[in-house]
Amino acid sequence: MRMKLVWLTLFAAAFGYLEAAVVVYLRAIYYPDGFSFPLLLAADRIAAVEVGRELATLIMLLGAAFLAARRPWGRFGAFAIAFGIWDLVYYLVLKLVLDWPASLGTWDVLFLLPGIWTGPVWSAAVVAVLLVICGTRMMAADAAGLRPRPGRLDWLGALAGLVLLLAAFLWNHSLVLHGGVPVVFPTWLWLAGVAVSLVTFLRVFGRGLEPQHHPLSPV
Repeated sequence: MRMKLVWLTLFAAAFGYLEAAVVVYLRAIYYPDGFSFPLLLAADRIAAVEVGRELATLIMLLGAAFLAARRPWGRFGAFAIAFGIWDLVYYLVLKLVLDWPASLGTWDVLFLLPGIWTGPVWSAAVVAVLLVICGTRMMAADAAGLRPRPGRLDWLGALAGLVLLLAAFLWNHSLVLHGGVPVVFPTWLWLAGVAVSLVTFLRVFGRGLEPQHHPLSPV
């Protein structure tokens, strides 16, 4: 598992650098005086390419995760690790190259699927760190042959946490799309999403893990 984590980390870090490099080029074209809101919407063709690039990013991270583990839970954990490292390295490179963001409270466009995600940098960074921590636990459990036994309440909790976080990040979608400047981030909604997600994760991976029996196992 250690070697898989090493290569997964290297891949995600390199991919984060690549993502940052593309953004450096885009900002040199669209924001020569520095990135700020209101958002300058690109031509339809360029906007479509950007959305496609983000979809391709997800597919590539999923592909790496698929190769890093053999079972679904391990692969999900690997995806969480890769996504978190990719996001953290992305901001680190932008800080080193552009001296941006000015602070963790700086607003940014975080993602474009299924809408325009916006929020202060800290909101994305905290989620990225939690993804790495939780993903590592999931991969370790999978490598040890342990499997979680989530119940209906756990699945509902996972879905609720995801919906709450999406709602927080998409809170200003319409405003930004129509040329507005976001000033209010629903921290309460974000906190609720993080709290529900963490409680659900601890319920599933903090207890009740059972050995994974394989068809050829004598047990």
